[in-house]
Amino acid sequence: MKNIIQHFGRPMRDARRAGMKVTLAAGIAGLGIAPLAHATEGGVGRPITGMQVTPYAGVVPPTSDWIVSLSTIYYQGSLGKSKTVPIAGTVTAGLDYQIVYSIANAIKTWGITAGGWNFASSFGVPVQYTNASSFHGVLPDDHATQFADIFFTPVVAGYHLTKTDHVALSVQIYAPTGAYNPDRLANAGQNTWTFTPTVSYTKLFPAQEIELSVNYGVEFYTTNNDTHYHNAPISVLDLLALKRFKGGWGVGVVGGWIQQLGADSGGVADLTDGTRGHSLGVGPIVTWSGAIDKTPVSASLRWVNEFEAQARPKGNAVLLSVSATFQ
Repeated sequence: MKNIIQHFGRPMRDARRAGMKVTLAAGIAGLGIAPLAHATEGGVGRPITGMQVTPYAGVVPPTSDWIVSLSTIYYQGSLGKSKTVPIAGTVTAGLDYQIVYSIANAIKTWGITAGGWNFASSFGVPVQYTNASSFHGVLPDDHATQFADIFFTPVVAGYHLTKTDHVALSVQIYAPTGAYNPDRLANAGQNTWTFTPTVSYTKLFPAQEIELSVNYGVEFYTTNNDTHYHNAPISVLDLLALKRFKGGWGVGVVGGWIQQLGADSGGVADLTDGTRGHSLGVGPIVTWSGAIDKTPVSASLRWVNEFEAQARPKGNAVLLSVSATFQ
């Protein structure tokens, strides 16, 4: 531990105390939080605006630890009558969504340093409650609590550019293991494999106790074999600025931009002109880090308002996350 502090200084000590949370895309993407995307088939896919970036997103610690986190996202949004999405084998508009997505995630840092690189792996199991309803009754209302798609990141490779500049590279993978029925509105699973190459960067300002982190990934989907629908790639950019204070508290702002790249294809995609969509959101974040019985623990709470959306639901998301580090 002494060597870590000497090499990286106070910011690394704070990061270690906070659990050294590693962004494993997402978003997750850090904690692997990525339940919703709103430009894809079903109107509900993987990333939520502003939810993929975490504190110390670009830092992979050189220690050998287990980092366990429990996170819950509550999302409420609406797709207006003037917008359409492909869902349940048809094309419709005027939908309300309420989603509670809870996930248990484990990160293993390898404790290996090779030429300035450190490494980690991640695995997550999510459960999702979905409530989808139609404005005009074209489709029957639907709700369900189901297992969502598991995800894993075989390798996160982090490089320490300087004592205050850190970058992490990874590819997060979602497997089609969640509950899925092509005729339902409420589906926790996507019925597709998804691969998300991601780069995360963290800049630390030790004197001011300020952190700037960026997380960027592109999601690539396989074809849904039940509907023959193929989602176009989705670009996901999240940014975080955080000011830390004594006592372990921190406050800041977080924002995100989700942009569909190109048009969907197959199935009913031609009826929606590919459902190209985007969303923009911003909101506050509060963090705390400390120890419980000598175990490093951290927590964060954020709210992101989607102030702009096209061909996607527009709404609000709240994320509560707690993590602990076990040596």
